Amino acid sequence: MAKKENRVQVILECTEHKNSGLPGISRYITTKNKKNTPARLELKKYNPIMKKMTLHKEIK
Repeated sequence: MAKKENRVQVILECTEHKNSGLPGISRYITTKNKKNTPARLELKKYNPIMKKMTLHKEIK
């Protein structure tokens, strides 16, 4: 039986929105396997405030 110790929940935050100075925040919550992916995640996700695909990076 598989253990779920390696899966952790991470928060992705938009980098372009943070630097633009617009009000609000674009964040997504996902999970990753910390054993297979020790580095921080960087994914292109949709930002509903800016209405386009932007780069979201893992925080904390």
